[in-house]
Amino acid sequence: MTPEAVKARDAADPLRPLRDRFLLPDDLLYFDGNSLGPLPKATIAAQREAVASQWGAELVGAWNKSDWIGAPRRIGARIAALIGAKPHEVIVADSTSVNLFKLLVAAAALSDRPVLLSEAGNFHTDLHIASGAADLLGLRLEIVERPALEGRIGGDTNLLLLTHVHYRTAERFDMAAVTARARDAGARTIWDLSHSAGAVPLDLAGDKVELAIGCGYKYLNGGPGAPAFLYVAESLHDRLISPLRGWLGHRAPFDFVDDYIPATGIDRFLAGTPPILSLLALESGVAAFEGVDMGALWAKSVALFDLFFDLAEASCAGHGLECISPRDPMRRGSHIAFRHPHAFALCQALIESGVIGDFRAPDAIRFGLTPLYLGFEDVWRAVDTMREILETGRWREPRFARRGRVT
Repeated sequence: MTPEAVKARDAADPLRPLRDRFLLPDDLLYFDGNSLGPLPKATIAAQREAVASQWGAELVGAWNKSDWIGAPRRIGARIAALIGAKPHEVIVADSTSVNLFKLLVAAAALSDRPVLLSEAGNFHTDLHIASGAADLLGLRLEIVERPALEGRIGGDTNLLLLTHVHYRTAERFDMAAVTARARDAGARTIWDLSHSAGAVPLDLAGDKVELAIGCGYKYLNGGPGAPAFLYVAESLHDRLISPLRGWLGHRAPFDFVDDYIPATGIDRFLAGTPPILSLLALESGVAAFEGVDMGALWAKSVALFDLFFDLAEASCAGHGLECISPRDPMRRGSHIAFRHPHAFALCQALIESGVIGDFRAPDAIRFGLTPLYLGFEDVWRAVDTMREILETGRWREPRFARRGRVT
């Protein structure tokens, strides 16, 4: 695969114009959209409008005049279209951790079974939140290795908590099959879609998923610390009550009554006052998917992965680099990860050279494959840079071993 060949593939790519929706520095190859999505150009104008015209001119009236109050539902409906849900089944609120806590506590109350089950190596904040919820509820948190997971689901399982696409390896669960396995055993499943939403095709309704959460600042490009979303199937709306009973989750928040009466539908999972500027930034990020066919997006992701893998195999062999992401596209998400004994230093050398990936302890380097703005030439240049760093051993320079607080 020559530079001319990858340029030709970019020229023929029908999704190539989408790159213009984002502000991307010319001197960087950005492969970290699975950690923080880049800035959509539309966000800049939308934030200026929100600050100057809405907050600045309308003041408190913007809750009605500019429909600030409707933002959690409105943006949730746009996300629902990306994950195969009904518009009224998704709402944007709080963080993934807070939303996970809400769903764990609410859903656990529907059963008297004692076990909360999850996967060893799941994203650590999910396990931390799960441990706190389990202690609060008197549940037993069991963490088992992936190969033994489905076999462990049984008559004592209350909830199964899983991340659909693994943050480190990109391994993807068969959502429909696992959800059905848990349902047949009388258990419910909560899915974390943080590395799925906006990246891989999802059909929550078709897969009979009941509960899920997801992140707003990765593939959805909502900005650093963007609000998250949660999904509750319509059939459970009136059966679940959030443990965080804030005023905007009340049926009549502006009646200012002492007793808590949960709102109808998905609104009951709101809590405090929504962070409007962050919400509107997320709305611009989700709008970047407008007119995009998720099937075409996923087909390009598969092609980017195959090119990255093939180039790395051909040009980086013999330098200790091992791909740990599944080759089968049905078993992975939209990033490629490699194991290397000095992955951190290699990652830092790449970043200094303008290739932005990230390191995940203890020995993995990840490259997010985000088809909205990445092209085939980007992949070629990234792998060629990695080849040069490995061949010269430049990653061994002492400055590349120094760690900051964020890796």
